[in-house]
Amino acid sequence: MLRTAIVGCGKIADGHVEEIQKLAPNTEVVAVCDRELVMARQLAVRYGIQGVYDDYASMLAQTKPDVVHIATPPHVHRALACQAMDAGAHVFVEKPLTLNYADSKALVDHAEKTGRKLSIGYSYHYEPPAQELRQLRADGQLGDVVHVESFYGYNMEGAFGKALLSDPNHWVHAMPGKLLQNTLDHALAKIIEFLPDERPQVTAFGSSRRDVRFGDIRDELVDEARVIIRGEKVTAYITFSGYARPVGHFLRVYGTKNTAHLDFNNRTCTLDLAPTLPSAIGRLVPAFEQAAQYAREGARNMARFSRSGFHFFAGLGELFRLFYASIENNTPPPISSRDILRIAWMLDEIFAQVRDTARAGTASTNEVKS
Repeated sequence: MLRTAIVGCGKIADGHVEEIQKLAPNTEVVAVCDRELVMARQLAVRYGIQGVYDDYASMLAQTKPDVVHIATPPHVHRALACQAMDAGAHVFVEKPLTLNYADSKALVDHAEKTGRKLSIGYSYHYEPPAQELRQLRADGQLGDVVHVESFYGYNMEGAFGKALLSDPNHWVHAMPGKLLQNTLDHALAKIIEFLPDERPQVTAFGSSRRDVRFGDIRDELVDEARVIIRGEKVTAYITFSGYARPVGHFLRVYGTKNTAHLDFNNRTCTLDLAPTLPSAIGRLVPAFEQAAQYAREGARNMARFSRSGFHFFAGLGELFRLFYASIENNTPPPISSRDILRIAWMLDEIFAQVRDTARAGTASTNEVKS
């Protein structure tokens, strides 16, 4: 049995505990830890966990976990992960891995040095539509991938958006990429398997669409961003939007044979098929083909629902299963260190350019107003 401990007992920790407990009897959550002891106690009571701590070092020393899940704000990810590895534990870290590429590289190197496995919470990589897409690609239905589009919508009027705009001391404001750093790696994680280049060309810009200004660090929060990535043979386009409605979350993969569309909100994976019939008839048929595909996807989702597999953390649960299997079988983790570091490098490139363009846009706006 693998003994697991969790540090950071905020909202996402519930998802971690629920999905880990589904792996029983091979795993057991033996301890939870948070600087606010009441948070750890509440999580432990909800899920029947014995060990409750507000001191991380004491938890590691007393419970000796095999695996540590780090679900804290990212400013302390590197330090906590290294401490867990030094104590002999494998580590699963919520995204973003660290605050920059240098820290991510140091953490990956430390995992290799200590012989511990490291993974990150790119859960959308293992959502059912993403796995369907992987199968379509393996079956040759896409052909060669030439372009990828990743759209990540965000509700600035939602609970988390309102929290950011109401509190200048929120931990998101202290990150180099701010809100984008807490979200954009998901968009990158969806395209990384289609982009083989080690260091593709990255061009990015950002802006703030909202009119309200606070006169403090909150005014630096970018709520719209566009990223173009140019590889040797594959290009990609990423859209982050805090205001486009409905709040979309999808991926389009353009191949030399067919184009695939993944809707992560509705959990569907469909193909835009090329017409096979001539003239007007050829333009009539695709709508019915699309309807048939969505009917098929709906039936699959109903089947998943009947098996209790159609839930919010389905991708996270599959990622955990694969990560724990890699520990038990001493095989590579489900998300490679190479992909983790390529994403970290691109994020640094994006944030640097977004900061410059956002500041330039703010300066231009102020000049116009004056």
